[in-house]
Amino acid sequence: MVPHILLVEDNALVIGALRLLLEETGHRVSDASTLTDATRVLREDPPDVVLLDLTLGGEDGLTLMTSIDANGAARPIVVALTGHDDAATLERCTAVGCRAVLVKPIAPMKLKSQIAEWLGERGAT
Repeated sequence: MVPHILLVEDNALVIGALRLLLEETGHRVSDASTLTDATRVLREDPPDVVLLDLTLGGEDGLTLMTSIDANGAARPIVVALTGHDDAATLERCTAVGCRAVLVKPIAPMKLKSQIAEWLGERGAT
């Protein structure tokens, strides 16, 4: 089964670059630029991994965690994407259940290896 990744990001350039990277490595990719769109994808086509931007226009990306838990499906691996490299942001993200916090700009090779590792861990359980 092809791993499904949901990109929750409001920057079209970032979506395009991440989509290219992830599809090139064999992943199926969906994207959402708002929390409403992301919640719809979670409900209709649950992903294995969610790459979640923390600032979506005027929305706090971490509020999506409530929708993820309410979905009733197995919780996907959620990775926060942010431009903030500080202890408070890391604490907020881990407190709501994010597996990791990646600071933008994200190194493509590191992201690819991390996703492979996370998906491997999921398959092993």
